[in-house]
Amino acid sequence: MFATGMLVAMGVLFFVTRHFAGTHPAWGYLLAFTEAAMVGGLADWFAVTALFRHPLGIPIPHTAIIPENKDRIADTMAAFLQENFLTPQVVARRLHATNIAAAAGGWLADPRGGGGGRIRAGAAELLAQVLESLDPDRLGVQVRGGLVRQLGKLEIAPLLGGLVETAIADRRHLPVIDSLVRWTGLTLEDNEALIRDLIHRRANAVLRWTGLDETLANSVLDGLYKLLAEVIVDPDHPLRAKIEEGLAKLAADLKSDPELRARVERMKDELLANPAVSKWWQGVWERLRTGLLKRLRAPAPEAGGQIGGQLGEALAELGATLRDDPRMQAQVNRFARRTLVGIATRYGDQIVRLVSETVKRWDAKTVTERIEGAVGRDLQFIRINGTLVGGLVGVIIHVITSLT
Repeated sequence: MFATGMLVAMGVLFFVTRHFAGTHPAWGYLLAFTEAAMVGGLADWFAVTALFRHPLGIPIPHTAIIPENKDRIADTMAAFLQENFLTPQVVARRLHATNIAAAAGGWLADPRGGGGGRIRAGAAELLAQVLESLDPDRLGVQVRGGLVRQLGKLEIAPLLGGLVETAIADRRHLPVIDSLVRWTGLTLEDNEALIRDLIHRRANAVLRWTGLDETLANSVLDGLYKLLAEVIVDPDHPLRAKIEEGLAKLAADLKSDPELRARVERMKDELLANPAVSKWWQGVWERLRTGLLKRLRAPAPEAGGQIGGQLGEALAELGATLRDDPRMQAQVNRFARRTLVGIATRYGDQIVRLVSETVKRWDAKTVTERIEGAVGRDLQFIRINGTLVGGLVGVIIHVITSLT
């Protein structure tokens, strides 16, 4: 509007000064300025318009240059991109002087909520939205189905055997034996009345009549309590050795006995197919999902909830390491250079072809609008400058003709 208004103003001034041109010599300079300014403004209007469309809709040759040559422009843009940005040599040279690791580390370690804060907040919010948007029942079934399929492919008997062998070798089975003995003692204590009643019913009439059944029950219970106490106190008790021997044999059988391995696999398959397990898993999954959502939505000192805060701390530590450790920076930078050079080598032609084909698929109007919008107001300043420069050249020419 400003450029067009200036052109119109020059036209109005031209006709006004032309009317008064003979009354004073100064009007001649203004007349020369306005006349040349009109010519310069019109010429630059024509030039700017001819780049993007036909002036006044008239199909003058060599106008609407960009729409008419959009395919050639697309190929030129693609070639420029490939030659100046996507060749392995250019990528390697540009990255060699760039410390990507230090820059990324400083961004992540920014205590004012830089990269780490935005990443953790965004990640926590994204995960919460995903968990809320998905059908919890269907998702739980899908997760359970995936676990069942993976467990079905896994033969667990050899794994269990290896775990037992490793626990015995590392002496980690001893606390288990102690717990088992203590649990046996507590179970025995809780069921004393049942044991006494069992001995009383199994004893003959003579023992019951003489009361020896009660004495027998006390002796049995006392003997069991004494045995369990000795096993707990004495680490070299023979019963412990028997238990360890049984565990070692069980581990060996789990790894080598085909019958036992088949029995374990059948038990595993029956357990996985049990509806009770499916119902139990659904409850576990719902509690996990609800707990995770609660932690993601829970307020924390920094954005992103409790999980986001923990993620942020981890990212901040990673950023500090990248920022302060030169050896880590060298490794990360070397990896980044190799990766990006590899991408340029493998996919450079495809990226360039994608740019070219995308621009070619645009219609003429889209190409015109996007390029014209990218250049922006500078196009109108060309018109404004053309008007002013044309006017100044007109004054100079008038001065020269007046002096000669």
